[in-house]
Amino acid sequence: MTPDEKRKFGRSGLDVTAFAFGTAPLGNFLREVDEKTADDMIQHAWNAGIRFYDTAPMYGHGLAELRLGQSLRWKNRDEFVIASKVGRVLRAGRREDIDFSPWNNAAPNVMDFDYSFDGTLRAFEDSLQRLALERIDILFIHDIDRFTQGENQPEIFRQAMDGCWRALERLRSEGVVKAIGVGVNEWEVCYEALRQRDFDCFLLAGRYTLLEQDALDTFLPLCEERGAAVVVGGGFNSGILATGAIPGAKYNYSPAPDGVMERVARIEAVCRAHDVPLPAAALQFVVAHPAIPAFCAGTRNVEQLEQNLRWFSHPIPAEFWHDLKDRGLLRKNAPVPGQARQACPQSLPA
Repeated sequence: MTPDEKRKFGRSGLDVTAFAFGTAPLGNFLREVDEKTADDMIQHAWNAGIRFYDTAPMYGHGLAELRLGQSLRWKNRDEFVIASKVGRVLRAGRREDIDFSPWNNAAPNVMDFDYSFDGTLRAFEDSLQRLALERIDILFIHDIDRFTQGENQPEIFRQAMDGCWRALERLRSEGVVKAIGVGVNEWEVCYEALRQRDFDCFLLAGRYTLLEQDALDTFLPLCEERGAAVVVGGGFNSGILATGAIPGAKYNYSPAPDGVMERVARIEAVCRAHDVPLPAAALQFVVAHPAIPAFCAGTRNVEQLEQNLRWFSHPIPAEFWHDLKDRGLLRKNAPVPGQARQACPQSLPA
């Protein structure tokens, strides 16, 4: 398996690399990334053959889109795929009046949720301007899950299935974008969205990993049936599948509970027995599923990026995956690397 392997992006007609460059850190998430480091990472990813880039207005209040567009501006536009998101509209503001949390030294824009038809079209047009590129290939409706919206989630979801959906469906039907979908932290929200609307794709953060495979019950089978592509982010469950079960390990952005620590420690024991780095197993497991063409990872420097690329290519014996399943650490029906990937359908069933 190699990071630059090209894969079909569901039924959209797009081809993407198996490794996608995530730009949340370019928005200065939690701490600042300087301009040179941001550009160096994008250029390093490009030189490694990475041709799939994911961004969003949320990331640094527009800063990530600005940086990504600048670094890709002189590349051949037909050689790469860009995904961005709708659901937030930015407007210029005074830096001293803006709450940037959790972004550090972000762009001076105020950020408001807006899942209306008009707000969606404005968000799309504004993203084009920040990127300074002639098109965006994939648009996700961003953060309509309970993790973000809390008790307001049912109403926000309804708004998005009306306003955002109508705007995105129009853009797709006009050929302005190639694929439309939903980007959230909960597979259940993706599943309900796909049941209600004809989406092409999803960006799912942290809910299909070495630790969690409940999405195999209903969501991923429906994606296979419909030809919908799933990009997985957060494949390290926000940290613990990269660091291992060390003191202070993070799971879902909080200290990992005892049960998670114990399970990861057991997975690590299998990794040691087969000389497999835990992060390599975490990365490669995700993209073995036929509905998942790409894993999206964000990094803070070139060294982290290069390490992720090496993990993505690290040889893993078939016995490792058999051992995990035999010990009850991986679901028996979970696809694993080495199995033949079946192509997704190219159209909805009659």
